[in-house]
Amino acid sequence: MTATEIISKVFLPLSLAIIMLGMGMTLVPADFTRIIKYPKAILIGLTNQLILLPIIGFSLAVVFNLSPIMAVGLMILAACPGGATSNLITQVSRGNIALSVSLTAITSFVSIVTIPFILSYSIDYFGADTDSIIKLPILDTILQIMVITVIPISIGMFIRKLKPNFANRMEKPMRLASTVIFIIVFIAVIVANLNIIGKAMKDVGLVTLLLNLLTMGLGYLTSRFFKLDLRNAISITIESGIQNGTLAIVIATTILNNIEMGIPTGAYAIWMFLTGGILMWQLGKRSNVD
Repeated sequence: MTATEIISKVFLPLSLAIIMLGMGMTLVPADFTRIIKYPKAILIGLTNQLILLPIIGFSLAVVFNLSPIMAVGLMILAACPGGATSNLITQVSRGNIALSVSLTAITSFVSIVTIPFILSYSIDYFGADTDSIIKLPILDTILQIMVITVIPISIGMFIRKLKPNFANRMEKPMRLASTVIFIIVFIAVIVANLNIIGKAMKDVGLVTLLLNLLTMGLGYLTSRFFKLDLRNAISITIESGIQNGTLAIVIATTILNNIEMGIPTGAYAIWMFLTGGILMWQLGKRSNVD
């Protein structure tokens, strides 16, 4: 196993799971029941991720007249759900963590159905030369959600219930740890994509940057239009623009057997970590988020 594989398959999932445990220590069951009782935020977030994001991706592919391979690669990315990194960025940016986690979990499950539909249509429309049957690794996706997100957060919430003072003391150190992990993840992403970064930026750099900015901007604007508070708006903004790049790479290289289709994800990963880092830097300094 190479150093990059050790980082991506062992260190990062373990680190994210630890961060999720820390997030759990800032949450109580009422944070989630409040979302169910007042579902407007979750509905806006799901609309942005499952409907508007693929529409924007498709529109950009058409407007920029991307090659079939790059167009489908962009649609793979646009069809993917958010990942655990979006929860990490939300925590440091002082967004609604419960909303972020809920959106990540729901979209991950729903995308098992939506991704094959979106990609089948995209392959047919753009004329990409592939006869692959699009079948997602359902069990792996569920296990990833459970091991990296649901179980650690549940343990963290249990710790908070038993030791509330300890949980409160750990909030600041865990936010600092989240920032450090984010930087390490960013470096790992660059190392993992080093061989394609130049080509990715040349071929789809502008398109992927626009996808990131437009989806995050739309997430914020729709949240504010429907009068959500800033904490919820931050969560939806981040969830709209931070995608599960690992899943996108798996779909491109393993399911569709086309390494080139992973190029847009390589470019997008750079942009989403940069914009996510800026949000963490600007919003993380706030003592109160109204």
